[in-house]
Amino acid sequence: MIAFAGIEKRAAERKGELTPLLLNPLPEKTLVAIPDDRWLSQMARCIFEAGFNWDLIDKRWPQFETAFQGFDITRWVFMSDDDLDHLLKTPGLVANAQKIRSVGDNARFISDIGKTHGSASAWFASWPPERYFELCLELKARGSRLGGVTGQRMMRRMGLDALILTPTVIRALNHWGVIEGEPTSKKALAELQKVIDGWREESDCGLTQISQILAWSVD
Repeated sequence: MIAFAGIEKRAAERKGELTPLLLNPLPEKTLVAIPDDRWLSQMARCIFEAGFNWDLIDKRWPQFETAFQGFDITRWVFMSDDDLDHLLKTPGLVANAQKIRSVGDNARFISDIGKTHGSASAWFASWPPERYFELCLELKARGSRLGGVTGQRMMRRMGLDALILTPTVIRALNHWGVIEGEPTSKKALAELQKVIDGWREESDCGLTQISQILAWSVD
């Protein structure tokens, strides 16, 4: 396994002093206080942004919050076909039926988490970083449209310590000989997890910071 210090050195040569640029996840106490509706909102936001103009979604997001009534979990657990028809015709939204339906699906996902863990925040906060890719696979399996970078980006934005396998990060992993191509299988992700765990121990960097440094280490 290549030492992370070499990757960090290359990133510093390209970006300068790294410390002011590095992001920090939220403290656990702050994270676990986030209400469930904010998780549903961010899930929806990342889903609607996927393959779309992020700036446009950003400008329209207050309209999304209004149309989805603050992303109240209890309300959207019971999303109906009439709700879908109404939302498809609501000005300011993106008329994509599958993405709109995902709000109801993910409301039910969060509701199920709440029954076993108390809240989405408690569930996410309980996952140790050495099982990070298991969490990513769990989002893909149990959530709606939360696979790949969509779920990873959602977790980062919510303040979790999260590595995002963007094309640039994958290119860096390829460049440094860590993986070949994209790590799509469970086996490949498990092997990548071992490397990341080693880098965490070596550098004292979290998943978010390792992700950033990897991205900065390649042109």
